[in-house]
Amino acid sequence: MNDHEQQQPAPRRGKVLEALTRAERRAFTRPAPKSAKAQVKFLLTRAKGSTKALAERLGVSRRTVERYRAGTLTTPQKRLRAALVEETESEWQPQVRAQVRAAAATSRGMMVDVTAFFGFTCKGTSDDGRERQVTTEISPTYAKQILELQEAGATEEDLHPIVAEAITESYFTDWGTRADGLRADFTQVLKIEFRF
Repeated sequence: MNDHEQQQPAPRRGKVLEALTRAERRAFTRPAPKSAKAQVKFLLTRAKGSTKALAERLGVSRRTVERYRAGTLTTPQKRLRAALVEETESEWQPQVRAQVRAAAATSRGMMVDVTAFFGFTCKGTSDDGRERQVTTEISPTYAKQILELQEAGATEEDLHPIVAEAITESYFTDWGTRADGLRADFTQVLKIEFRF
């Protein structure tokens, strides 16, 4: 069995977490490295030159990392290619990422475009849940909570209630001017995108 065959599958993340990551990456001012050799070289600088640490992070052998750094291997298999892109982009332009996140959490907030199943509870009445497409703003207060949860390693299930609360505040209750006491939950997220 060679190094490529020993690779483990990459873990799956939920749609909300992936959408937050995509929103951050759209803020990049320069493109991330594209070739496997350039990605490995960049990641090695972030790992302080440790081929062992990078190999563990990517789920490959140390020798595989050395071969990509030297350019003797150039075309990674699908799982390694995905890991290289993910790891490179997660480390790329940390200052740009931090500035965008800080602005969203303090002044700008962010936008969300979601297609999901929304269910409601309200004082004195009920509204059967159904699939809806909602595009709305998320206040800086909720943006800060969502980004802090993401940073703390929250799961998809941890994020759903806070995102639903944020959508309820801006879209369904119009910042508290109507539908007092309404609470919306969403499940079965079909599509979600955030914009900073």
